Amino acid sequence: MKASTTLAVLAAAGAQAHYTFPGTKYNGVAQPQWDTVRITQNHYSNGPVTDVNSALMTCYERDPGVGAPNTLPVTAGSTVTFQVGSSVGHPGPLHFYMAKVPAGKTAKTFDGKGAVWFKIYQDGPSGLGTGSLKWPSDGKTEVSVQIPSCIANGEYLLRVEHIALHSAGSVGGAQLYLSCAQISVTGGSGTLNTGQLVSFPGAYKATDPGILFQLYWPTPTSYINPGPAPVRC
Repeated sequence: MKASTTLAVLAAAGAQAHYTFPGTKYNGVAQPQWDTVRITQNHYSNGPVTDVNSALMTCYERDPGVGAPNTLPVTAGSTVTFQVGSSVGHPGPLHFYMAKVPAGKTAKTFDGKGAVWFKIYQDGPSGLGTGSLKWPSDGKTEVSVQIPSCIANGEYLLRVEHIALHSAGSVGGAQLYLSCAQISVTGGSGTLNTGQLVSFPGAYKATDPGILFQLYWPTPTSYINPGPAPVRC
Protein backbone atom coordinates (compact mmCIF):
# COMPACT_ATOMS: atom_id res chain seq x y z
CA MET A 1 0.00 0.00 0.00
CA LYS A 2 1.35 3.44 -0.87
CA ALA A 3 2.25 5.75 1.99
CA SER A 4 -0.37 8.31 0.92
CA THR A 5 -3.10 5.66 0.95
CA THR A 6 -1.97 4.41 4.35
CA LEU A 7 -2.18 7.90 5.78
CA ALA A 8 -5.68 8.44 4.40
CA VAL A 9 -6.93 5.16 5.85
CA LEU A 10 -5.40 5.86 9.25
CA ALA A 11 -6.82 9.38 9.36
CA ALA A 12 -10.33 8.15 8.51
CA ALA A 13 -10.17 5.45 11.16
CA GLY A 14 -8.92 8.00 13.68
CA ALA A 15 -12.06 10.11 13.38
CA GLN A 16 -13.99 7.28 15.08
CA ALA A 17 -11.78 7.16 18.19
CA HIS A 18 -12.37 10.42 20.07
CA TYR A 19 -12.53 10.47 23.88
CA THR A 20 -12.99 12.44 27.10
CA PHE A 21 -11.67 12.42 30.68
CA PRO A 22 -14.95 12.74 32.60
CA GLY A 23 -14.16 11.51 36.09
CA THR A 24 -11.57 10.82 38.76
CA LYS A 25 -10.73 7.72 40.76
CA TYR A 26 -8.86 7.80 44.05
CA ASN A 27 -7.89 5.01 46.45
CA GLY A 28 -9.86 2.63 44.26
CA VAL A 29 -13.08 4.68 44.48
CA ALA A 30 -14.44 6.09 41.21
CA GLN A 31 -16.21 9.43 41.45
CA PRO A 32 -19.32 10.10 39.32
CA GLN A 33 -18.67 11.65 35.94
CA TRP A 34 -18.31 15.45 36.02
CA ASP A 35 -18.42 15.47 39.83
CA THR A 36 -14.82 16.49 40.56
CA VAL A 37 -13.98 17.17 36.90
CA ARG A 38 -15.28 20.28 35.15
CA ILE A 39 -17.67 19.34 32.39
CA THR A 40 -16.06 19.83 29.00
CA GLN A 41 -17.46 21.14 25.73
CA ASN A 42 -16.92 17.73 24.17
CA HIS A 43 -18.85 15.76 26.80
CA TYR A 44 -21.25 14.56 24.06
CA SER A 45 -19.18 14.84 20.88
CA ASN A 46 -15.87 13.62 22.37
CA GLY A 47 -14.19 15.94 19.84
CA PRO A 48 -10.79 17.57 20.37
CA VAL A 49 -9.33 21.04 20.63
CA THR A 50 -7.26 21.69 17.51
CA ASP A 51 -6.31 25.37 17.98
CA VAL A 52 -3.60 25.68 20.62
CA ASN A 53 -4.38 29.42 20.87
CA SER A 54 -8.01 28.80 21.81
CA ALA A 55 -9.32 29.76 25.25
CA LEU A 56 -10.57 26.16 25.44
CA MET A 57 -6.97 25.08 26.05
CA THR A 58 -7.30 25.97 29.73
CA CYS A 59 -9.79 23.31 30.79
CA TYR A 60 -12.04 22.85 27.70
CA GLU A 61 -14.96 23.96 29.87
CA ARG A 62 -18.54 23.96 28.66
CA ASP A 63 -19.55 26.36 31.43
CA PRO A 64 -16.65 28.67 32.34
CA GLY A 65 -17.01 30.13 35.80
CA VAL A 66 -19.22 27.34 37.11
CA GLY A 67 -16.66 24.75 38.19
CA ALA A 68 -17.30 21.13 39.12
CA PRO A 69 -19.69 20.33 41.97
CA ASN A 70 -17.00 18.90 44.27
CA THR A 71 -13.28 18.99 45.04
CA LEU A 72 -11.37 15.75 45.59
CA PRO A 73 -9.25 15.49 48.78
CA VAL A 74 -5.89 13.83 48.04
CA THR A 75 -2.62 13.24 49.86
CA ALA A 76 0.68 14.45 48.44
CA GLY A 77 2.62 11.49 47.04
CA SER A 78 -0.54 9.53 46.23
CA THR A 79 -1.91 8.70 42.79
CA VAL A 80 -4.93 10.29 41.12
CA THR A 81 -6.59 8.55 38.20
CA PHE A 82 -8.72 9.98 35.41
CA GLN A 83 -11.30 7.72 33.83
CA VAL A 84 -11.33 7.79 30.02
CA GLY A 85 -14.53 7.75 28.02
CA SER A 86 -14.21 5.32 26.47
CA SER A 87 -10.47 4.74 25.85
CA VAL A 88 -7.43 6.60 24.52
CA GLY A 89 -8.02 5.84 20.86
CA HIS A 90 -5.19 7.77 19.22
CA PRO A 91 -1.40 7.66 19.45
CA GLY A 92 0.39 10.47 21.25
CA PRO A 93 1.85 11.78 24.50
CA LEU A 94 0.12 12.13 27.84
CA HIS A 95 0.75 15.17 30.05
CA PHE A 96 -0.42 16.27 33.49
CA TYR A 97 -0.23 19.85 34.78
CA MET A 98 -1.18 21.47 38.08
CA ALA A 99 -2.10 25.05 39.01
CA LYS A 100 -2.28 26.23 42.61
CA VAL A 101 -5.43 28.10 43.53
CA PRO A 102 -4.55 31.65 44.60
CA ALA A 103 -5.65 33.31 47.82
CA GLY A 104 -9.26 34.43 47.69
CA LYS A 105 -10.27 31.66 45.29
CA THR A 106 -11.26 28.03 45.60
CA ALA A 107 -10.71 25.13 43.24
CA LYS A 108 -14.32 25.61 42.17
CA THR A 109 -13.99 29.34 41.41
CA PHE A 110 -10.42 29.53 40.05
CA ASP A 111 -10.40 29.96 36.26
CA GLY A 112 -6.84 28.69 35.68
CA LYS A 113 -5.93 31.69 33.55
CA GLY A 114 -2.46 33.22 33.37
CA ALA A 115 1.02 31.76 33.92
CA VAL A 116 0.01 29.42 36.75
CA TRP A 117 0.60 25.90 35.38
CA PHE A 118 3.51 23.55 35.98
CA LYS A 119 3.96 20.13 34.43
CA ILE A 120 4.21 17.09 36.71
CA TYR A 121 4.28 14.30 34.10
CA GLN A 122 4.95 13.57 30.46
CA ASP A 123 5.59 10.41 28.50
CA GLY A 124 6.99 9.55 25.10
CA PRO A 125 7.05 6.71 22.60
CA SER A 126 9.10 3.58 22.33
CA GLY A 127 10.15 2.26 18.93
CA LEU A 128 11.53 5.51 17.51
CA GLY A 129 13.25 4.84 14.19
CA THR A 130 11.50 1.50 13.69
CA GLY A 131 8.28 2.68 12.02
CA SER A 132 6.27 1.11 14.85
CA LEU A 133 5.82 3.60 17.67
CA LYS A 134 4.16 2.57 20.93
CA TRP A 135 2.82 5.09 23.45
CA PRO A 136 2.22 4.20 27.13
CA SER A 137 -1.38 5.47 27.02
CA ASP A 138 -2.44 3.54 23.89
CA GLY A 139 -5.89 2.04 24.47
CA LYS A 140 -6.02 2.96 28.16
CA THR A 141 -9.39 3.29 29.89
CA GLU A 142 -7.73 5.03 32.86
CA VAL A 143 -4.66 7.28 33.11
CA SER A 144 -2.94 8.08 36.40
CA VAL A 145 -0.40 10.46 37.87
CA GLN A 146 1.40 10.74 41.19
CA ILE A 147 0.96 14.05 43.00
CA PRO A 148 4.45 15.27 44.02
CA SER A 149 5.16 14.50 47.67
CA CYS A 150 6.99 17.82 48.04
CA ILE A 151 4.12 19.98 46.80
CA ALA A 152 2.65 22.75 48.96
CA ASN A 153 -0.67 22.00 50.62
CA GLY A 154 -3.78 23.67 49.24
CA GLU A 155 -6.30 23.50 46.46
CA TYR A 156 -5.26 22.93 42.86
CA LEU A 157 -6.54 22.33 39.38
CA LEU A 158 -5.17 19.09 37.96
CA ARG A 159 -5.16 19.16 34.16
CA VAL A 160 -4.90 15.99 32.08
CA GLU A 161 -3.97 16.37 28.42
CA HIS A 162 -3.50 13.83 25.67
CA ILE A 163 -2.19 15.01 22.29
CA ALA A 164 -3.30 12.80 19.40
CA LEU A 165 -0.73 12.89 16.60
CA HIS A 166 -2.33 10.74 13.91
CA SER A 167 -3.17 13.84 11.81
CA ALA A 168 -0.46 16.16 13.15
CA GLY A 169 1.58 16.38 9.95
CA SER A 170 0.04 19.77 9.09
CA VAL A 171 -0.60 22.86 11.21
CA GLY A 172 -3.84 22.46 13.14
CA GLY A 173 -3.87 18.70 12.69
CA ALA A 174 -2.90 17.71 16.22
CA GLN A 175 -5.87 16.89 18.43
CA LEU A 176 -5.83 17.79 22.13
CA TYR A 177 -8.10 16.00 24.58
CA LEU A 178 -8.13 17.47 28.06
CA SER A 179 -10.03 18.25 31.22
CA CYS A 180 -9.43 19.67 34.70
CA ALA A 181 -10.13 18.10 38.07
CA GLN A 182 -10.46 20.06 41.29
CA ILE A 183 -8.30 18.67 44.10
CA SER A 184 -7.31 19.62 47.64
CA VAL A 185 -3.83 18.46 48.68
CA THR A 186 -2.64 17.72 52.23
CA GLY A 187 0.53 16.14 53.55
CA GLY A 188 2.96 17.91 51.22
CA SER A 189 6.35 19.17 52.39
CA GLY A 190 6.05 22.46 50.49
CA THR A 191 9.59 22.28 49.10
CA LEU A 192 8.71 21.85 45.41
CA ASN A 193 10.30 24.30 42.99
CA THR A 194 7.60 24.69 40.34
CA GLY A 195 10.07 26.22 37.90
CA GLN A 196 8.72 27.77 34.73
CA LEU A 197 5.01 28.46 35.03
CA VAL A 198 3.06 28.52 31.78
CA SER A 199 -0.39 29.57 30.62
CA PHE A 200 -3.09 27.82 28.59
CA PRO A 201 -3.40 29.08 25.95
CA GLY A 202 0.17 30.27 25.55
CA ALA A 203 2.31 27.28 26.49
CA TYR A 204 2.27 25.78 22.99
CA LYS A 205 2.67 27.04 19.44
CA ALA A 206 1.08 25.30 16.48
CA THR A 207 4.55 24.78 15.01
CA ASP A 208 6.17 23.27 18.11
CA PRO A 209 7.87 20.01 17.09
CA GLY A 210 5.73 18.04 19.52
CA ILE A 211 2.54 19.51 18.00
CA LEU A 212 3.46 19.60 14.30
CA PHE A 213 4.73 16.05 13.88
CA GLN A 214 4.96 13.47 11.12
CA LEU A 215 3.85 10.33 12.91
CA TYR A 216 3.97 7.88 10.02
CA TRP A 217 6.32 9.08 7.28
CA PRO A 218 9.18 9.83 7.21
CA THR A 219 9.78 7.40 10.07
CA PRO A 220 10.28 9.53 13.22
CA THR A 221 13.55 9.10 15.08
CA SER A 222 12.82 11.53 17.93
CA TYR A 223 9.95 13.20 19.73
CA ILE A 224 10.08 16.44 21.73
CA ASN A 225 7.21 17.00 24.15
CA PRO A 226 5.77 20.52 24.00
CA GLY A 227 5.76 22.73 27.06
CA PRO A 228 8.12 22.84 30.04
CA ALA A 229 9.94 19.89 31.56
CA PRO A 230 8.13 18.11 34.40
CA VAL A 231 9.00 19.28 37.92
CA ARG A 232 10.75 16.92 40.34
CA CYS A 233 10.96 16.74 44.13
